[in-house]
Amino acid sequence: FAGYISQVLKNYTAHACDGEYVSLRCPHRTTISIQSSFYGRIVPSHQLCPSRYPHSYATLVKEDVACSVGTSLQKLLDECQDRRSCQFLVNSRLFGTDPCPATGKYLLVWYKCRPNEYKSKVACEDDKLRLSCKKSMVIAIYSAVFGRTQGDSLECPYQNLGMPMIECQSATALQLMIKRCHGKRSCSIYASTYEFGDPCYPGIQKHLNVIYTCDSTPLLLPVDETEAPGLSSSSSSSSMEPVGVGTEMALLSNLLAAYAFITENPERAALYFVSGVCIGLVLTLLALVLRVSCRTD
Repeated sequence: FAGYISQVLKNYTAHACDGEYVSLRCPHRTTISIQSSFYGRIVPSHQLCPSRYPHSYATLVKEDVACSVGTSLQKLLDECQDRRSCQFLVNSRLFGTDPCPATGKYLLVWYKCRPNEYKSKVACEDDKLRLSCKKSMVIAIYSAVFGRTQGDSLECPYQNLGMPMIECQSATALQLMIKRCHGKRSCSIYASTYEFGDPCYPGIQKHLNVIYTCDSTPLLLPVDETEAPGLSSSSSSSSMEPVGVGTEMALLSNLLAAYAFITENPERAALYFVSGVCIGLVLTLLALVLRVSCRTD
């Protein structure tokens, strides 16, 4: 479960050159959330995605290193947003008009893995934000924003005091919310500059927007991805467990995983079951035919 949460909190990056497949994938119970993308070329080919043309041809055609396509984000949203995984072939025809036909391009994608079921709460500046989960469930923070954004909700309307609307966000909001609330059944925090600092110009009203989910496991704790594997206290204590206990836990984990797969994919599970029965019947029939033929011989 801790590894699952570390995968959810990660920022993923994928890239592919022209003519290659790009593949995006998220763990169980999460879907792809596209953050940003780029298609074009801003570095020379000897640094990324070398040209497939002969060197003599590459010297005749000057490479454009200021080439970008503005439709890449929308294309990625159409292809991959809210899906468990996606894969497609990268080429200029996918993104409309090619601004630099003689230059080999590449696709860069930044994405996160969003839980399938999540909640969102907003607190205006100087108000208290309270998060809570049902009994035997704990909080898993997915994202947190303190500041002001263009797509603000109507819960904290912006009062124009003669200042232009400028986006501003705290760089430490997510880390602070994870420290305060992650792995707890309930928590509260003030949406104030005392807690998060002031990322905006004086006089701009801010708000705190938190997206989280409730998980049913008490083992759901923050994960320090900088810790070397095998050096944590949990790994050292697990090595002291009897072999029988570890085997039973592994069997229980496999049973839970199988049950989760069946509940989420009933049609596929039924197909596998029927296919297994059919294969068993065919093998039994073959065995009977061989036995009868051997007796006859």
